[in-house]
Amino acid sequence: MSRARGPGAGPGRGWLLRLVIAFAFAQGAVSMARPAVSYRALALGADETAVGVIAGVYALLPLFAAVPLGRRTDHGRCAPLLPLGVVLISGGCALSGVVSSLPAMAAWSGVMGLGHLCFVIGAQSIVARQSAAAEQDRNFGHFTIGASLGQLGGPIAAGALISGGSGALGRTSALALLVLAGVCAVALTSLWRIEHRRTPGAGPGAHKAAAKVPVTRILGARGVPAGIFISMAVLSSTDILTAYLPVVGEHRGIAPATVGLLLSLRAAATIACRLVMTPMLRLLGRTALLSTSCLLAGLLCAGMVLPVPVPALAVMLAALGFCLGAGQPLSMTTVVQAAPAEARSTALALRLTGNRLGQAAAPAAAGLIAGTAGAAAPFALLGALLLAAAGLGLRGGRATRASSVPPEPTPVRERDQADGASLADRSRS
Repeated sequence: MSRARGPGAGPGRGWLLRLVIAFAFAQGAVSMARPAVSYRALALGADETAVGVIAGVYALLPLFAAVPLGRRTDHGRCAPLLPLGVVLISGGCALSGVVSSLPAMAAWSGVMGLGHLCFVIGAQSIVARQSAAAEQDRNFGHFTIGASLGQLGGPIAAGALISGGSGALGRTSALALLVLAGVCAVALTSLWRIEHRRTPGAGPGAHKAAAKVPVTRILGARGVPAGIFISMAVLSSTDILTAYLPVVGEHRGIAPATVGLLLSLRAAATIACRLVMTPMLRLLGRTALLSTSCLLAGLLCAGMVLPVPVPALAVMLAALGFCLGAGQPLSMTTVVQAAPAEARSTALALRLTGNRLGQAAAPAAAGLIAGTAGAAAPFALLGALLLAAAGLGLRGGRATRASSVPPEPTPVRERDQADGASLADRSRS
């Protein structure tokens, strides 16, 4: 007789490996396409403001579409969102490479962002449904390795494809975007049988239950706001680090090639963190690991304001990348386990909405700070964000443990004596 599997468990973990592979191609295409779109816009005559608007439109559509997509996923299958996301990303890349007007580029940038949102909501919901509770931290950690692989290889490949020499920027950026459409399409080859047919939350009556859970109730669930804020702080830190380390390098005389290697080192350290997530969780527990990693990351970000030499900066970035690697997967588990069971996909969509808000607001705030206090000053802002995230993670973990402690059971003998005394009292009356 075969051993029975727990709820949410499926026949092996091949689906997770295929999901990681697909995510690596999709995220790699997006990581390459975003700078390629900026270069293409510059070649078409865009100024800094126009480039910022085009980049902002990438996050605009997801802000309005995240919750409806999460609602839809709560009462249906997740897998259809994955190929839809790949098609939208590929289409957005290809059409951004052939159009010749800035408004059209902004529109296709928004389509690309919507495709990325569809893919991520579907993929995260599949991991949440098909992982037993004890496996969610590990599986979310492995899932996010796909994103790290895409972030590691994407910018390097984009730099190799795009050249601004001899006025070739417009041609090479357009070619890069067309190539990226094909790179993203490769993800379709890994999406076969990715979702088990019978998964919790996909039953015919789930739609009615999910529709009754208002957003305010999801956000009011203990642990959900903390998970959303932690995710936003970690993602904003990664984005601002990628955007402002070249600026800091320019001010400190660090060569662009060296800056690229430093950013790749950060991404590699993030992958290393996620590979050893399981033993770290066994050693520390989720609350301690989440809070400690955010605390150390905050201190390291604040320390980058100091004019340290390149070797010391490399060590700091490696440690920072390792610490930032824990925040995203653990915040996913925090949100999934804190949200109502019938609205987990909606909760994950709200988390992604927070990420998009952070991606829009944090660079704007960093730009204001950099303009007044220097190029390295935004790292002090990141330090403060991550320290706040560490405090929220510790507070949320304590509150969750306090609320989850069951009442102490009454010993059998005492319970029997109490029942007998109660029966005697009733018979005398």
